[in-house]
Amino acid sequence: MEYIIIYTMIFLFGITIGSFLNVCIYRIPKKEDIVSERSHCMSCGNVLKWYELIPLFSFLMQGGKCRNCKVKLSLQYPMIELLNGLVYIWIFVVKGFTAESILFCICASVLIVISVIDWRTYEIPFGCNVIIGILGIIRLILDLAHWYDYVIGFFAVSGLFMIAYWITKGNGIGGGDIKLMAVAGLLLGWKEILLALGIGSVAGSIIHLTLMKLKNKDRVLAFGPYLALGIFTAMLYGDKIIDWYLKICGL
Repeated sequence: MEYIIIYTMIFLFGITIGSFLNVCIYRIPKKEDIVSERSHCMSCGNVLKWYELIPLFSFLMQGGKCRNCKVKLSLQYPMIELLNGLVYIWIFVVKGFTAESILFCICASVLIVISVIDWRTYEIPFGCNVIIGILGIIRLILDLAHWYDYVIGFFAVSGLFMIAYWITKGNGIGGGDIKLMAVAGLLLGWKEILLALGIGSVAGSIIHLTLMKLKNKDRVLAFGPYLALGIFTAMLYGDKIIDWYLKICGL
């Protein structure tokens, strides 16, 4: 019963943060204020009341429509809220009730924002990378005895991306991807960030080629969502995957 209460609280906190993530996803690409400007309907501009802002429940109670203009609301709202709540529970189940789990929850939320925005605009907001970088510095301080793992992680993948950027004159990789893998490497360490790159590259190749074939998706790849998937996987299961791989190789 005690754990049920704790995880319920984590979920409720997660969906509340998820509501804010929706604000970021919609407003950041438009250069709008994400803090002081009041929430409003994207169609009629009606300022929302507090009872219209309850994560998940308001959407369900209103039948997925704006209370004022009756325009159908995007499913993104409840999906992002639900996803963030479930991800928070997932992280605490895997990593336990530690400071690391808190850092990873924040990082996961930022990765959600990065994934959706990059998928739509092919740009990764600089501010999102700054937040992950701050998380990386905090983790380095908490694990100061292994500071070199995080410092090497900062350059391990971002250095490779930078070389690719120079060779292709910016056509092969984006600056946002370089910054993302630098700050994520600072958070995870060099082993996990290399794993994240591998997972992201494989996922990106398979999914994007499939989309190109089935839905005539453009050849230009938004790499951010796939890198985010790799980072999230390495964040939670990196040590286990690496240990498993080393055992197979007899190392």
